[in-house]
Order: sequence, then C-alpha cells, then structure tokens
Amino acid sequence: MLLEPIDPNERFRSRRRQARRRRAIRRIALLSVVALTAAVLTLGARFLTAGEKKEAHAPKSPPATTQTRAEPKPQPRALPAEMRGIHVTMALASLDGKIDEYLGLTREGLNTIELDIKDENGQVGFRRPVVPLAHETGAATSYYNPSEVARRVHARGVYLVGRIVVFEDPILSERKPRYAIRTKDGGVWQTAGGLGWVNPYDERVWEYATDLGEAAAKAGFDEIQFDYVRFPTDGDLSNAIFAGAGHKSKARTIADFLKYASTRLKPLGVRVSADVFGLSATRNMRIGQRPDRIARYLDAIYPMVYPSHFGPGEYNIDNPNAQPGRTVALALRDFDVALRGSGTRLVPWLQDFSLGRTYTLADVRDQIQAARDAGAEGFLLWNAGGVYTRAALAGP
Repeated sequence: MLLEPIDPNERFRSRRRQARRRRAIRRIALLSVVALTAAVLTLGARFLTAGEKKEAHAPKSPPATTQTRAEPKPQPRALPAEMRGIHVTMALASLDGKIDEYLGLTREGLNTIELDIKDENGQVGFRRPVVPLAHETGAATSYYNPSEVARRVHARGVYLVGRIVVFEDPILSERKPRYAIRTKDGGVWQTAGGLGWVNPYDERVWEYATDLGEAAAKAGFDEIQFDYVRFPTDGDLSNAIFAGAGHKSKARTIADFLKYASTRLKPLGVRVSADVFGLSATRNMRIGQRPDRIARYLDAIYPMVYPSHFGPGEYNIDNPNAQPGRTVALALRDFDVALRGSGTRLVPWLQDFSLGRTYTLADVRDQIQAARDAGAEGFLLWNAGGVYTRAALAGP
C-alpha cells in the first residue's frame, strides 16, 4: 500500500494546533488554580467573619476587677451613759432662742432632747425634707428646720430623739377619710374629745409614719420614737369600724407596724423605740401594746409611768400619786420581767408636772431614784408646758 506524501504545511498547522491546545490546557489549569484559590480565600474569609460574629455575640467573661471594700453602714450615735432628757414641743422649738435655752440645761446634767416630729394634733414640725402626704393634707408646718436643730443639738453633745404620734391624727383622718377609723354609718370615728384616729390596720398609715421618721433620720435625728402606737381607749368604740381587720389581733398589728418601721429605719443609722402605757407590762390592756412582743423590734421602750395616771389601789397603793417613787418602782418591776433577755433598753417617762397635787423636786427625784434602782438606762421628764425642774437632771 502506497502512502500519500505528507504536506509540510500540514505538519506546521498540526504543530500549531497542538501548541494552541497545550496553551489552552495550561490556561484552563491556571484558571482552575486561580478559581480554587479564590474559593479557598472566600471560604476562609467567611469562616473568619463567622468566627468574629460568634465571638461578638458570645457572652463576655467579666473583666478581672480588684476587690472593693463595701461602704460601711451608718452607725447610730453613741448613747449617753445614763439618758437624762426632756420633752420639747414643736411650738416651743419654734420660739427664738428656746432650743438654746434648753441646751443650757446641759450644765444641770441634760444629755437628751426629745422633740416632736408629728404631734397629737397631726401637725408635722417641718416642711423639708418633703413628706408628700404631710404637704397634701396641710399637716406640714415650718416650726423648725430639722437639720439645723440636729446640728445645734449635736454641737452641745446632746442626743436627739424624734417623737412621732402615729394613730391619733385629727388632720389625716379628716382630710383623707379613707385612712380613718370609720363609724357604722360611714363617718369618721372620733374620741370623746372629738379627735379622729387613723386605722392601725391600714398599711398606708404605717408608710406615712415611717416616711416621717425617714425624713427626720436623714436630717440628723438619732432615734425615732413612736407614740400613740396603739388602738384608741376612749369614745364609743362599739361604733368604730376598722377596715381590713379580718382575724388579725391588735397585738399582732402593733408588732407588725413596729417591725415594718424598724426594717426601714434602722439601716439609716437611727435607733427605733416606742412609748407605751405604764400598765402595759402589768396586764393586757387590749389596746395592742404587749411589751414582750414588740421588744424584739425596738432598741428601747419608754413606759409612761406617771404616778398621777394610776388609779387608787393599783399595786396595792391607796393613792399612787402620793407615793411617786414606790409607784414607779412597782411599774418598772413588771417591765423588767417583760423585757428580760430582749436586750431592749428600758427608759421611763417620769412626771415633772402637777396633776392632782403639786409636784416638788423631791417627788421628781423619788421617781428618778426608783428608775435607777430598777436598772433603767435613764429617764425622760414630761411637762407639756416645757417647764422643767432643773436640779432633777443632775447625775447620781
């Protein structure tokens, strides 16, 4: 078989086609590598971005912090070794120079002043710090500046107690009747003397009294003392309606109020105390005052052991008012038993006024000595007119 002769041009074209194919193959290979590299880079970028997003949304571990010391809690002012004090009304405190006059009694032994924050009339002694309900009802007055009084009292080394009358409140009961003890026909119940009371079961009343205590504490008072912290004793009680009473006892209600107030006030660095009837440790007076039950919430209890307020035959004394020292001694004996083991201070209110007969320096001193013999941690003298027996304040 004879082969056809090969055309040299055809060989050249064949080599050129083969060269083009090789270049095409190299280009395809190169493009594949570039594409693969780009894909890898894209995937890597996506991975890194996803990682960054994940890290951004992941919860951060708390930064390392250096230990900081907790702020120290406010501490109550040091108590006098023996409290020797007097009661001062807000009206007296408003008189020019009157507070300084009382502070002058430090030369006679005075180391404590008890000043009304809210009194039996429902009035509040100051306008600032603002307690909204006191302003709404018109109870807030400008008798004194609490911060200024506290500054002056402390400058003389005197301990300052603020008294708050809680449940007898003619202003609040009249201007906010929903807070009041009501009558069966829907009116505001009043005592025989025509004074309205607010409902001890109403926790809004608790809040108001404690708000006043908080304002005084922040102004510089050392102790908040609650008075009239009980149910009423006179008037037509058969016509009194106490909303929200349910099956809650009077004693539990009073104890719960003092627990609430103490829980709010003590963290502010003030002490909390209460005034009670002089017979409340001797027998159940059915007004909610049980010294043994409320002591756990209080720093001090102040029994009002005025001899003129004890009836004939009490403690087997024909006329307690004629034997002030013995009357005080026997009343405080029962308080000592009621408060035993509680750690609550016992500081009686003593009579420095005349009722039924004229009280002398000897009568006041007899009461003070009886209080000391009973182990009381001091005494406060009561005189509504603010006139005190100076020599009675001297130390033992």
